[in-house]
Amino acid sequence: MSVSSVRLAAAALFAVTAFTSASVGPAGAQPRIIGGDQAALAAYPYAAYLVDNAGNQYCGAVIVSPSAVATAAHCALAVKASETRVVVGRQDKRTSAGAEFRVTKSWVNPRYTNFPQGDDIAVLTVRGPLPYGPPKLADSGDDGLYRQGTKATVLGWGRLEEGGARSDVLRKAVVPIVGDSCASSYSTYDPAIMTCAGYPQGGIDACQGDSGGPLLVGNTLIGIISFGDGCGKPGKPGVYTRVSAFADDVKQQARG
Repeated sequence: MSVSSVRLAAAALFAVTAFTSASVGPAGAQPRIIGGDQAALAAYPYAAYLVDNAGNQYCGAVIVSPSAVATAAHCALAVKASETRVVVGRQDKRTSAGAEFRVTKSWVNPRYTNFPQGDDIAVLTVRGPLPYGPPKLADSGDDGLYRQGTKATVLGWGRLEEGGARSDVLRKAVVPIVGDSCASSYSTYDPAIMTCAGYPQGGIDACQGDSGGPLLVGNTLIGIISFGDGCGKPGKPGVYTRVSAFADDVKQQARG
């Protein structure tokens, strides 16, 4: 089943879309940054993306140790680990810059069932070492970073608009954290394991192909791109896996 058909099925069931892309398996994610700007990879060297055997970019990722990246669970399930490559150090997908790494192990949060229910996080171990260091992981002491109105930066190589062209280069956008009011946008929203970010008027958001990529406050990873209702719709902020809720799991799995 293609990601596009999964996405349509998921939208019918949940009225939401995971931010993945490409013709890949069961999880329906779709990627991109809408309303943002081109980003310099040198400023975010831990930003990475996933490709399948054919070289199709379908999700984002973020380095979390010398041998592992974090991504969304639905991204890890979309393509077999043996057919997945992690690309780092490549700002422009049209080039051969940076390096590609084979995945040797895939850990998917065992509580994950589908992205609207949360727990949407995975760790992929690679045949490394990876040449770039990770950002700091948010943990239980970082609740202040999730405070409503905090400005966060989302990164990705996804679509430039819903259903539009994919970006060839890394892009970024600054979005404010949305507090508990996110529950009025998504009935499955759980503030213990999710966070939302976006503007009331929409227009700036992650999108298809961005799933699994990072949401950062400064140099601290606070979220993993998970899902949304379309891309950049008014009143429909993007939903992210709350990294602080899974920091211990990520650290344990990232040790390889």
